[in-house]
Amino acid sequence: MKLHIPIWLWIVIALEMLPLFLGPLAALTRPTMIGGPDAQEVTYAAWLYAARNLSVGLVFLLALYLRNAAMLLALICIRLLTDLVDLPTLLSSGLTDNPARVIAIFVCLYYVPAPFAIHFLWRKMQRADN
Repeated sequence: MKLHIPIWLWIVIALEMLPLFLGPLAALTRPTMIGGPDAQEVTYAAWLYAARNLSVGLVFLLALYLRNAAMLLALICIRLLTDLVDLPTLLSSGLTDNPARVIAIFVCLYYVPAPFAIHFLWRKMQRADN
């Protein structure tokens, strides 16, 4: 049985997926994103960041295509846990010139919507088991 995905969940998933594709593009075209303000070339860290995000993004697309609640739940959890590490790392490394904006983006686009999606998908999976 394929999961019916309500419009609000499509929006949350799109918000979760967007940085998975835009982040690598920025990291591989702007050396300062991962390498710091003095970076002149793309570093190994940028390639790792891009590989990590693109692989999760592609699996997100597969989970959407399959409309698989368990896969979507796991991927949203992965994104949430990753973002819980990424924000403090960004702030502590000084790679952001506007910390308030970055905090607002993480809170509004990731930290708040993800638990709603997780709860919804978890309940769908429980109902499917019964």
